[in-house]
Amino acid sequence: MVLRVLVIDDHAIVREGLRRLVNRDQEIKIVGEAASKKEAIAQISHHNPDVIVVDLHLPDGSGLEVVAWARSLSQSLGIVVLTMSNMPEHVLASMQSGASSHVDKTAPVGELLQAIKLSANKPLSFTARKLTDAIAIKNKDVGLTPREIEILEKLPSGDTILQIAAALFVTESTIKTHLSAIYRKLNAENRVQAINNARKFGLLP
Repeated sequence: MVLRVLVIDDHAIVREGLRRLVNRDQEIKIVGEAASKKEAIAQISHHNPDVIVVDLHLPDGSGLEVVAWARSLSQSLGIVVLTMSNMPEHVLASMQSGASSHVDKTAPVGELLQAIKLSANKPLSFTARKLTDAIAIKNKDVGLTPREIEILEKLPSGDTILQIAAALFVTESTIKTHLSAIYRKLNAENRVQAINNARKFGLLP
């Protein structure tokens, strides 16, 4: 049986590269592509793939939103998060959203192929290179949502609320609401304290 895979990534060169590499395996075939969250939802409904391979960062939303939506529809769908974001908290966010596997884009092709096959066979299991670190973070989880983690990661850069809002395609008021929740959960009164406390929890490097 050939596994039917849908690739979700906003970079055309990545999608093309994956198509060439993955299709070399006779047990796997890429049947569709999507470059955004909106396209992903449409393509998943259209192709009904066995496995989706999705990046965390999409132009109109988070790949984790796609993961959570897809998992809510199907318990048998294999879901592989393929991303450059390999920090333990990203692994944890993938796991909590319902992914079957989290793979670093710098990993060997064989690791991705193995993740695709395993996710198809055991979609509700979870594998990742940094799973041990992620579990350690889970044990001291402060309850941040995937979106709050995305915002938290942007705080050390010094970006303004307006810049963060633009980068995440949301309003300033939305960012302010999330920041209030982040500060409360991290027991912080401002950005500097939030960053320092997040580092203590292992949520930031």
